[in-house]
Amino acid sequence: MKKIMVATLLAAASSAAWAGLPTSDQDFVTNAAQGGMAEVALGKLATHQGASAAVKKFGQQMTSDHSKANAELATAAKKAGATVPTAPSDKQNETLTEMKGMKGAAFDKAYADAMVKDHEETIALFEKESSKADEGPVKTFASKTLPTLEHHLKMAKDLQQQVK
Repeated sequence: MKKIMVATLLAAASSAAWAGLPTSDQDFVTNAAQGGMAEVALGKLATHQGASAAVKKFGQQMTSDHSKANAELATAAKKAGATVPTAPSDKQNETLTEMKGMKGAAFDKAYADAMVKDHEETIALFEKESSKADEGPVKTFASKTLPTLEHHLKMAKDLQQQVK
């Protein structure tokens, strides 16, 4: 009985946190926040485990830029009446765990490949939010952040070529 009551309370609290925000915006906030947290975690890992100076430098930039973007997203979500998740997704955590076991050139290649893939997916997410969402702080955040993500993708592709 207690488990049912707790589950009901959690569901009610979650619904209240998203009150008035369209489902598509809710999904964007969740996915963008989880992706941003994963980028920061992988960036920190790259600064410690990267073999090349280029990977370490890129990792530091991802840590810095995505930490800033995560804070901006949290502010936009709060203004929209939403909350952000506090951890990356299970799939993102699996990738992080897998990469923690890598070293040297294998790590560098896997990290660069992951950054290209992640930024391509993230750009698609932000483009959709920028073009289809109702006006508001979440859409503004997506539109403002998109050029930085596009720059990150270019940098990630350059890095990918360097560590082949």
